[in-house]
Amino acid sequence: MSWDRLQLKPQIISAVQRAQLRSAQEVLCVSGPDLQKVTGLSRSDVQDLLHAAAAACRARLPVTALQLQRGECHRLESGLRLGTGCPVLDGLLRGGLPVGGVTELSGESGAGKTQLGLQLSLSVQYPVEHGGLSAGAMYICTEDPFPIKRLQQLISEQRVLRSDVPPSVIGGLRFSDHIYVEHTADLDSLQVCLSRRAPLLLAQGLVRLVVVDSVAALFRSEFQADDWLERNKQLLTFASMLHHLSQEFTTPVLCINQVTDVFNQSSSSVSSSSSSVSPALGLAWANQVTVRLMMQRLQGTVVRGDQSSALRRLEVVFAPHLARGGRDVGVWREGLRGVLDPA
Repeated sequence: MSWDRLQLKPQIISAVQRAQLRSAQEVLCVSGPDLQKVTGLSRSDVQDLLHAAAAACRARLPVTALQLQRGECHRLESGLRLGTGCPVLDGLLRGGLPVGGVTELSGESGAGKTQLGLQLSLSVQYPVEHGGLSAGAMYICTEDPFPIKRLQQLISEQRVLRSDVPPSVIGGLRFSDHIYVEHTADLDSLQVCLSRRAPLLLAQGLVRLVVVDSVAALFRSEFQADDWLERNKQLLTFASMLHHLSQEFTTPVLCINQVTDVFNQSSSSVSSSSSSVSPALGLAWANQVTVRLMMQRLQGTVVRGDQSSALRRLEVVFAPHLARGGRDVGVWREGLRGVLDPA
């Protein structure tokens, strides 16, 4: 491509050409620190290069944009959603997670990401008229053991969380029988899970939600700094598999992600504007995500009855059908609930 058309500084263009980076897509497959190494540019120049490359890809309709244009936008606007079980959060998300595309939920440890993943794994089992999809969930763990005790607690408290649902409906659901847990210790086993096990369960109608917890763990542990090119190839292959599953089976996919420190606040287009951290795996991954959500653990505490919870906030970072914004939430025995009037 002609780098001159991106209106970059001459020294940036020269550095990119010396590094033999031939396209905007190749640039976006390289992390910021790695770009500094291969080009010799400063951090601010690398940020200018990344933003110009991202803009060029958006203008040329990259893979994710094509997927949105061909079907995902239709599904996003179709009204079919997977509810969270909380009216406040469903209001933020216009009904819940869309059935088309990949939703990412990022945040620091203890922010409540896994809590929401578990809650959605129960919510998906409700009938459509109660915000579910009348099917189970596949929950893929890549680093920590599956939190079975917390799941059992959430199940026992469903009548408290879902007071809007008739008790007879809740009593007829065998929640624990319809969550299919997979543990993948490496990328090979993750690929096998997504290419064989997941399509089988989806085709049989046994599941209508796929959760990956977490997406960054394996990509961070299996590759060294010098392996960035191979890592990003694997990352794009992984994203393609998730989009294929979502589109073929009209299934919401939730990827829980870790975060990394932000070294330049100008990157707020892909991270929460009020956060000093950014989702892991960089722009190569960000360009494959349909909806990006972020959870933060705040300083305050909220109290309700005999329970107290550290205050959290769920924010919409970007989504083609949602406005940016957020809601405060608390984590209670029965699950996540929006906090309308935080203490």
